[in-house]
Amino acid sequence: QVQLVESGGGSVQTGGSLRLSCAASGYTYSSKCMAWFRQAPGKEREGVARIWNIGRITDSQSYADSVKGRFTISQDNAENTVYLQMNSLKPEDTAMYYCAADSTPWAGCSLSMGFEYWGQGTQVTVSS
Repeated sequence: QVQLVESGGGSVQTGGSLRLSCAASGYTYSSKCMAWFRQAPGKEREGVARIWNIGRITDSQSYADSVKGRFTISQDNAENTVYLQMNSLKPEDTAMYYCAADSTPWAGCSLSMGFEYWGQGTQVTVSS
């Protein structure tokens, strides 16, 4: 059974930084497709960043336009943990952030596809 547990959320001022962590258990495929999504009150869920590796091939990352140049997704394979480093935070980044993982990572990895496994979320609040 795959379980995803997020941590690292909090409250910061505009321009500040946070690093979110997603610890995955039971996600033992040799390939991995994991992502961060966010949802603000009254808004639809938005894909933020995804990371994909097939076997031992170098990770591939992609980002939503709204976070390019400010957020970085990375992973520690030894710890089976995915991170989201968020810099230059803005009030519009305020949302609940969710970690997600795909059940068929060898078939592709995109923020626009469905992810089967989700964490409970961690709140990020950016004040002006």
